[in-house]
Amino acid sequence: MSGARFDFTADVPPAEELGPVHFIAIGGSGVSGVARMFLARGIEVSGSDQADSPTVRSLEQAGARVHIGHDAAHLGEARTVVVSSAIREDNPELRAARGAGLTVLHRAQGIAALLHGRPAVAVAGANGKTTTSAMTAGALEAAGATPGYVVGAPLASSGVSAAPGVEDAPMVVEADESDGSFLTYRPQVAVVTNVQADHLDHYGDVAAVEQAYRDFVATLTEGGLLITSTDDPGAARLADHARRAGARVLTWGSEGADVILRDVRSEGMTASGTLVVGPDVPHLREGTTVTLRLPAPGEHTVHNALAALLVATSGFGLPLGAAVDGLERFAGVHRRFERVGGVDEVEIVDDYAHNAAKVTAVVRAARSAAAGRRLVVAFQPHLFSRTRDFADGFCAGLAAADVVVLLPVYPARERQEDYPTITSGLLAEGLGGPAVGPTVIEVDSVAAAAPALGEVLSDGVESLVVTVGAGDVTRVGGELLALLRDPEPPGADPQPSVDDEGAS
Repeated sequence: MSGARFDFTADVPPAEELGPVHFIAIGGSGVSGVARMFLARGIEVSGSDQADSPTVRSLEQAGARVHIGHDAAHLGEARTVVVSSAIREDNPELRAARGAGLTVLHRAQGIAALLHGRPAVAVAGANGKTTTSAMTAGALEAAGATPGYVVGAPLASSGVSAAPGVEDAPMVVEADESDGSFLTYRPQVAVVTNVQADHLDHYGDVAAVEQAYRDFVATLTEGGLLITSTDDPGAARLADHARRAGARVLTWGSEGADVILRDVRSEGMTASGTLVVGPDVPHLREGTTVTLRLPAPGEHTVHNALAALLVATSGFGLPLGAAVDGLERFAGVHRRFERVGGVDEVEIVDDYAHNAAKVTAVVRAARSAAAGRRLVVAFQPHLFSRTRDFADGFCAGLAAADVVVLLPVYPARERQEDYPTITSGLLAEGLGGPAVGPTVIEVDSVAAAAPALGEVLSDGVESLVVTVGAGDVTRVGGELLALLRDPEPPGADPQPSVDDEGAS
């Protein structure tokens, strides 16, 4: 298990006691935000990355000393090194740091170092934690706080994934369960959106996943509050366990919850639901009824928003009306049902969904957003092990589309040779073909996806296209948009396909 490299139960010193800090892979989506937060604290920051990027350059402009490539010499005078789970132990900078006895922290521990002396909200769950974290920051800000946040993707409202806020305001942290690092934060408020089987390559089985969430709740500070859902069976079990252990628990759900959620609907590009406050809900009057109207599709969006609303109100005593207003103006998060663009009768959306429940929720939201249009989904499975373990769930979610274009599995940290029989063809077989499900098209590379989609769309039928996955499928929407805007003239020789080097 990757978590064995770090002790996430250990106390982490305050950021100001870490000395100069060096970030390996500083341009990464997660690590870059943490580095930016350290810079905002006035702490000396250096870093390295395998490739140059706008993110690297912006950190350099903010005051970081950045190197391209990895070399032990890049450590300079650093006393602490921060890495993500993706950095292997044979990285020359990490190896040199361990050899020199420097403090080595996981990215999550770097965040924990920033939390000393301020209230923290940690948002965990198999699905929805990025959007819920972003909504929580938005609700807190609209209700009068100036929160900090560290979220897994840039917020549309700010364009960044991390911001320091003010020192006495809450810090909202997206707490990642995938490697066990969510045990490090010691929050005052914990949100668990759901507890479901995922990351079995790390945990091994569902029982270990559920135990990890119980351990997470146990990290709440004294008097802390768990906010979770009764509609998700795993979360409901977690709530029961937490109550028996003496924790403060606040639940939402369609029945048997402290706050009841009714009439949840997704219509076009909006979603709505009505909440009714039960007895003994902190800072909310019993019987209060509020209807949330959100500028994003999907029933899951309403659940995410309600969790954020309860953090702002019951968690921190902020005004209900102002928090509702903030949520109803929520601008979204990068790669969470994010509109790429449109041409004529085609609209293109991109989403990061990569486990079966997320894919199901996104396709369901897309069916609502399509509003009678043809729904075309381009899906890139993420990890061979996840594709193997959850093939039936992926197929069940994708079956609601009219056309499914399957890209090759994105391997990330895994190797095809270790899973020789696992390909996207497994999903093609499960979907069964147009006689029993959607039309299924398999492509052999990411580069081939946009032309294949273009061929599907050449019939002129009004369509919503959604690109889905945690890998480089995100590039396909832009490539398709360019292709639709400037198609090759009839009779032109086809251009050779681009070899998708770097896709792994």
